[in-house]
Amino acid sequence: MDNKITYSRCFGLITLIVLILVAVLFFGKANGEALVLTQGQSGTVVREVQQKLIQWDYLQGKADGIFGKNTRDAVIKFQKKNGLTADGKVGAATFKALGLMKYAGSSSGSSQIGENTQIQLLAKAIYAEAEGEPYIGKVAVGAVMLNRVSDSRFPNSLSAVVYQAGALESVSNGRINTGLNNECLRAAQAAYDGWDPSYGALYFWNPVKSTSKWIWTRRILVTYGEHHFGI
Repeated sequence: MDNKITYSRCFGLITLIVLILVAVLFFGKANGEALVLTQGQSGTVVREVQQKLIQWDYLQGKADGIFGKNTRDAVIKFQKKNGLTADGKVGAATFKALGLMKYAGSSSGSSQIGENTQIQLLAKAIYAEAEGEPYIGKVAVGAVMLNRVSDSRFPNSLSAVVYQAGALESVSNGRINTGLNNECLRAAQAAYDGWDPSYGALYFWNPVKSTSKWIWTRRILVTYGEHHFGI
């Protein structure tokens, strides 16, 4: 009888430890380390990804929570459209592009969007320069600003880059102070977190409005909406 009780207690303790480990691993990923979804997985997170893909016409059918071939194909299509590595896996960059920041590896998630003054400044610049552009174009404008900070040919702080004399038309005409919106905040956060759909560009310009002959000596890397992005 004592042996049965001891065995039962040991089994219960082992089960509890396993459950704790599973919970730590899951919640650690959900709130800290970025998840990576691949074909063959299933669950609530997969369903949320599918819902986003269906909403934006990348996936047809119901969100069943099963990461099958159709979902993988839809992810690849989405990644190509948004300038991401088209590997069919949903990692940090793809989660961010889908607007699922809570799975992208930040412990504080999207609740910090707009709280950081650097992100607010970047969002103001994005709004002033690219308010009417598609979301990926907004992120690309933010990425250009951050690429300049890292380049020795430009000032080494975001504020100095944004307000550099003659760099942004929106600074010259005062539009930089007109405000921002939630999409520009999201785009600023995505760029700040490392998404660069400009592919390392240092310049962006509207080919219809630009009067600079020099800007046309730049090599165009990609075009989003009404902006060319180049180096």
